[in-house]
Amino acid sequence: MTAIATVGALIPLAVGSGGSGLISKGLGITVIGGLTSSTLLTLIVVPLAYELLSKFFKKNRKDEVDN
Repeated sequence: MTAIATVGALIPLAVGSGGSGLISKGLGITVIGGLTSSTLLTLIVVPLAYELLSKFFKKNRKDEVDN
């Protein structure tokens, strides 16, 4: 929720066209991209990797116990 609120607050900075728009626009886009990618990585990729590795190692343990 914090990342979503921060991205929402940075949208005007990213699309604004003021006197110093070039620097502000690049900063806003960079921060929005970083927050979005890190949030997706934390909420989707890491749990999926954990689940897949857990199943893989559980299957290997069953094979070793059966032998």
